[in-house]
Amino acid sequence: MLSHLVVAILSLFTFGLALLPRAPVPAPEPALTLRQAVGQHMVFAYDGLEPPPALRRRIARGEAAGVILFARNVRSAAQVRATMRGLQAIRRPRGLRAPLIVMADQEGGPVRRIPGAPQRPAAAVGSAEQAHADGLAAARTLRAAGVNMDLAPVADVARPGAALERERRIYASWATRVAQLASAFAGGLHDGGVRATAKHYPGFGAAAVNTDNAPARIATPLEQLRAVDEPPFARLVGEGVDAVMLSTAVYPALDERPAALSRRWVTGELRERLGFGGVSMTDDLGTPAVATYGSNRQRAVRAVRAGIDLPLFSASYGAGAQAAEGLLAAARHGDLGARSLRAAARRVLALRAKLPS
Repeated sequence: MLSHLVVAILSLFTFGLALLPRAPVPAPEPALTLRQAVGQHMVFAYDGLEPPPALRRRIARGEAAGVILFARNVRSAAQVRATMRGLQAIRRPRGLRAPLIVMADQEGGPVRRIPGAPQRPAAAVGSAEQAHADGLAAARTLRAAGVNMDLAPVADVARPGAALERERRIYASWATRVAQLASAFAGGLHDGGVRATAKHYPGFGAAAVNTDNAPARIATPLEQLRAVDEPPFARLVGEGVDAVMLSTAVYPALDERPAALSRRWVTGELRERLGFGGVSMTDDLGTPAVATYGSNRQRAVRAVRAGIDLPLFSASYGAGAQAAEGLLAAARHGDLGARSLRAAARRVLALRAKLPS
């Protein structure tokens, strides 16, 4: 009699547990091939208005994280939107069907890849409200063109003679102001459904020349870099910014290699010191700033070995394809660790999962 009662109570208890809400079971991590894991490191540029067939095939194999757009790819927002819709519709392998990253520089003022807002350059922004409004306007312009990630805001702190200050791309010459306005711009982007990128870590505001045009060497002491240039990035990282772009300038206070190719900057300072867990990317690795650091293949390997998730090559699809083949060869030869490659792929796929479809 007692044993029957115990069985009945246990049965009721078990039935009650079955009715309780259960924690969601995380989706299994996709079993990526080596080519697919390498592909999550690659955002491809291309020439003209239509992506090349080779890029479409690469996307279909799950060997591309996305595309980066420039003025040469844009006739109108509607044209870009139709083209990007076609790329997003390409059927991809299971586990790799999250939206592709579609990124462009839409800072405002002179740096706008898609025609439209924001018209105001960073140097003319007078308040956090204006910065937020510009971020929101940028998001609307980008979303209308099928772009889901902005390579902005610029979080650099201007020094006298700064190249980016001459280009009116820097908010201010003191860190707290830059941090406030860059944060507000990023908030506007997020409110508009577009992901933000803080650039150019560890700070490019002391450079007298743009690395698009020539190598740059910033001799600022490490203590000053951390005290003046770092705070805007630290704020954006603390607020959960999705991506950080590393400068291709050299900062000899910590390393004689460009920051984007330096493990001390990418992994030691950005990841370990600031605690950044999002996607790291380089500034363009096809510029004169890094011309002495080997071929496209070699530069890509140097960047990924330093801890970069997305080494960017803006010149052409061919340059990106060469970089991808370099990464694949290095991974096969053991020059890049499989564990770090897959960790980077997870970060990129986590970002892609946040993007609007």
